Amino acid sequence: MILTEKKPIEEIKESLKNNKKVFILGCGTCAALAQTGGEEQVKEMAQLLSDKEIVGTAVVETPCDKRLLKRDLRAISTALNAADAVLVLSCGVGIQTLVDLTGKIVIPGLNTKFIGMTEHIGEFYQRCLACSDCILDETGGICPISRCPKGLLNGPCAGHMDEKCEVDREKDCAWVLIYKRMKDIGKLDKFREFRKPRNYQISTAPQQVVGSGSE
Repeated sequence: MILTEKKPIEEIKESLKNNKKVFILGCGTCAALAQTGGEEQVKEMAQLLSDKEIVGTAVVETPCDKRLLKRDLRAISTALNAADAVLVLSCGVGIQTLVDLTGKIVIPGLNTKFIGMTEHIGEFYQRCLACSDCILDETGGICPISRCPKGLLNGPCAGHMDEKCEVDREKDCAWVLIYKRMKDIGKLDKFREFRKPRNYQISTAPQQVVGSGSE
């Protein structure tokens, strides 16, 4: 799931200072699970913006899915059209999808952080940075890009001590975990292979994926 965090309310109010009528839109999937954009958070935000005219609120199922968002917008179109701006409590993808479909002024209420693993409700761990060059088969299913603060593709570095990371002594060294995992599954030969430097171009360039499915 995509993890988000709330923007400071002062920052949101500053972004909305020229807009009187506001619609607040939440996300019923990732942001709801992260407790940043579900029903409760939308209600809380409406209360915090008491100086604005809140023309409507809604939590849509999946704002990042253009087909589903287009469907869900039909039920709230009147209130949405009346708004000067839409405050969106979702990841950046949901925000951009709303812009594509409505052309409205859209204000982000959240910061998009990373793709994470859910441990417990409200407790998440960074596990993927969407680097576009997955090597999990070479590292025993443990991602060095997201779990090593240095993003090393070959490790461990000389800074680890007692199997802990030198950047954060409370955290296990990712490459020690990878070594143990590869040892357990009998693939230390793969662990010892040298991995070429990361190609940052493929993870930063805008990409469009074209499939055979219909909308």
